[in-house]
Amino acid sequence: MKINIANNEVIHFIGIGGIGMSGLAQIMSNMKFQIQGSDLSDNKNIQRLQKRGIKIFIGHNKYNVRKATMVVISSAIKKNNKELIEAKNKNLPIFKRGEMLANIVALKKNIVITGSHGKTTTTSLVANILVESGLDPTVINGGLINSLRNNALLGKGEWAVIESDESDGSFLKLPVTYSIVTNVDKEHLDYYKNYNNLKSCFRKFIEKTPSFGKALICIDNKDLKNLLKKCRTNNFFTYGFDKRANYKILNVKKKPTHSLFDLQINVLGSKPLNIKKFQLNLLGDHNITNAAAAIAIALNLGVKVNIIKNALKKFSGIQRRFTKVFSIKKRDFYDDYAHHPTEIKSVLKAAKQVYPNRKIICVFQPHRYSRVKLLKKEFASSFNSSDTVVVCPIYSAGEKINYSFNQENFLELIAKKSKTQVVYVKNKNDLKNYLKKNLFYDEIVICMGAGSISNWIREIKMELK
Repeated sequence: MKINIANNEVIHFIGIGGIGMSGLAQIMSNMKFQIQGSDLSDNKNIQRLQKRGIKIFIGHNKYNVRKATMVVISSAIKKNNKELIEAKNKNLPIFKRGEMLANIVALKKNIVITGSHGKTTTTSLVANILVESGLDPTVINGGLINSLRNNALLGKGEWAVIESDESDGSFLKLPVTYSIVTNVDKEHLDYYKNYNNLKSCFRKFIEKTPSFGKALICIDNKDLKNLLKKCRTNNFFTYGFDKRANYKILNVKKKPTHSLFDLQINVLGSKPLNIKKFQLNLLGDHNITNAAAAIAIALNLGVKVNIIKNALKKFSGIQRRFTKVFSIKKRDFYDDYAHHPTEIKSVLKAAKQVYPNRKIICVFQPHRYSRVKLLKKEFASSFNSSDTVVVCPIYSAGEKINYSFNQENFLELIAKKSKTQVVYVKNKNDLKNYLKKNLFYDEIVICMGAGSISNWIREIKMELK
């Protein structure tokens, strides 16, 4: 859909503090559009925007949109939002983030990364390689890339690297040249209603790939592998550990600080090729597959192997992806965004593989009642690789408190399915007291969740010393 934006438009972002919304707002501001926005509370994303001169309102109020001529909303905004209601009353044009993003990148060649998990890391890896190769890409990501110190970058080159949010279906509106699909899993079923609808949308996304581009699909994911059989086009390559992958991962070596692996390339019409000794400063099989996807894209764009290797070696990660936040007396504290069973399993498995002799304590803050209710059994069996699970109250993310949810039953189910010790804490202070009393020496504490847990662990840092 073509959106006509004049220079005198005042574009108001409702929910501008979200990582995806803040990235788009920053790019549009850099393109000289007049941007403002609002959110319920202050955060680091908002502070970055304010430093760039973008006007921010803390709290939602109908008066915030009095000068606005156009509105962009995030998928988290509810229909009863005061600013959204006022925008409708004023007959202002209202667009979802995905719609506006599609319009902004319409003149670029786009590498679009989507999937239920791993898309932020994969987007970051692709972006890092393209930056190192001198292609000067535009980047819009769902996480802060440490090397860029940002989640958005307006480049002068012809390529854009975009993390695409599938949560509201708007990823189907993005113009695609190359794409990566990392996996498909039971996520955002509140929007899609059932898993088959979600898988159908991913199939449509893969089929969108034009003849002059390519889709890169992770064949290790069973549902994606089955989905490929139903696609009406075969304009894709596969990657992963699977022996039939076009970009096959081999000879993996796992170190405490990095991973090493080879890549065997088998593409119809080309001679088989083995590229040895890629070094990645990330841990876990899931991140190695993400790197394989990024390498495949770069090779298809003609980036030289030595540039790709150097970019991966220099890659310094993404914030809130197994990020070490501090250490106290041989005890290490990590922060991770994992809030889905698949993500939790991957992070804990990776930690256990490289630190087999250290006690792993997982501090888990469940995110949304609807997600926990839908995936209760999957969550319960996600903590096998941890020695102790400290469970925090559910972060509702705007949902109404579900009083029918039985916390005690949930804790018992985790203990039974994951065969691990389970502890419940009622609040941040409870967590602080537990950690002070129960940490002795050499433990690894991994805090997980998409809510406030990241702030909690940073705020109690000084009290743990």
